[in-house]
Amino acid sequence: MAFAWLAEKALDLNLFVTHRYWWSGLLMLPLGFAALRWVTVRYAAQARGSGIPQVIAAMDMPSRSDQQRLLVALPQALWKIVLTAGGLAIGASIGREGPSVQVGAAVMLAWGAWLHEKTRANSNLRIGFRTDALIAAGAAGGLAAAFNTPLAGVVFAIEELGRGSVVRFDRLVMAGVLTAGFLTLALLGNNSYFRVEHTFLALSNDWLGVVLAGVANGVLGGLFARLLLRGAPGLVPSGWRHHTQQHPIVTAAACGLLAALLGLIAHGTTYGTGYAQASSLLNGHESGSDLFGIAKLASTVLAYVAGLPGGIFTPSLAIGAGIGEHLSALFPGHFAPGLLALLCMAGFLAAATQAPITATVITMEMTRSQDLTLLLLAVTVLASFVSRQFCPRPFYHSASRNFRREAVTLARASHETRVEPHG
Repeated sequence: MAFAWLAEKALDLNLFVTHRYWWSGLLMLPLGFAALRWVTVRYAAQARGSGIPQVIAAMDMPSRSDQQRLLVALPQALWKIVLTAGGLAIGASIGREGPSVQVGAAVMLAWGAWLHEKTRANSNLRIGFRTDALIAAGAAGGLAAAFNTPLAGVVFAIEELGRGSVVRFDRLVMAGVLTAGFLTLALLGNNSYFRVEHTFLALSNDWLGVVLAGVANGVLGGLFARLLLRGAPGLVPSGWRHHTQQHPIVTAAACGLLAALLGLIAHGTTYGTGYAQASSLLNGHESGSDLFGIAKLASTVLAYVAGLPGGIFTPSLAIGAGIGEHLSALFPGHFAPGLLALLCMAGFLAAATQAPITATVITMEMTRSQDLTLLLLAVTVLASFVSRQFCPRPFYHSASRNFRREAVTLARASHETRVEPHG
């Protein structure tokens, strides 16, 4: 909740500055991208990107290993909070939900290590938790608290974190997720993440909207995930790839400049998480720019490949709502704009992550649209299937392989440095 408060203040600051000085993005984004990338490279290399791939990679590491602690270290998590808030303040198209997952995992792992040390000497008080269960409980609990969606946290633990893992039905994980979610409900109230002013009505012809939303978002979501996985070297001509790898700060500044230009073209709608635009589209209003959906997609890709700490959950929901606006413009009068935006939000999130059940439950809980569960599930399954034709492996799990290799290399180098004097 503290992280959410800090993120909201950062977004308010960006909104104030960009509305007062329309040209401010041309300064803030290139300089801010470069500065955040420099700090990340120098002090918090494992804090870059979403945070969910790091958690998945850590769960595949040996228990209490150096590699596992490196990926979800508490200092890295604290840097994640500060750097994500900084990214939102300058207008980067990122979210705080993915970072909340990494922060939650790091906090729980640190707590488990502290408890283990405190009780190790006393056999009567010895308490031992499996580290993969601690990581999963903290990660899924962080997601539940971030979205105010306890059921989505449980589903996320089962579908995304539990793939091939023994934590699938762990009671500690379920208890931790539900506790985090319901504590948030108790303290902040039973308020949905998005405020929908009307009730969605499902009609028989809305099944055509399901097919349209599923296919369109499946294609765009699959391409989106593929672009994220390719990174900056995969988005430039072959002759420039070496330069993007050797000069990450300059690359980040270039990405920031392109994001600023997109922001100006889209009248500032691409800055930040995209929450305001998605909320407006859900209620049948306009986003503020005819190019919002596509421009938001491009801005999110630029922020991710620049190596900034920040998630893709909320931007993906905003992109989906924007795609719904584009489809409504292409087929005027055929579908209710708010309902189509809702279906596309769920569809694009499912296509980007290839986790259809999680996308369904998150969208349903965030909008209190339980009556549309069948439509949401249909569009997410279809979008996920179409997405796999463009990006065969799920995005988070594919990205986790890079972090896993990096952690193994760093841990090996650290071990060799420690033993070298004795050689």
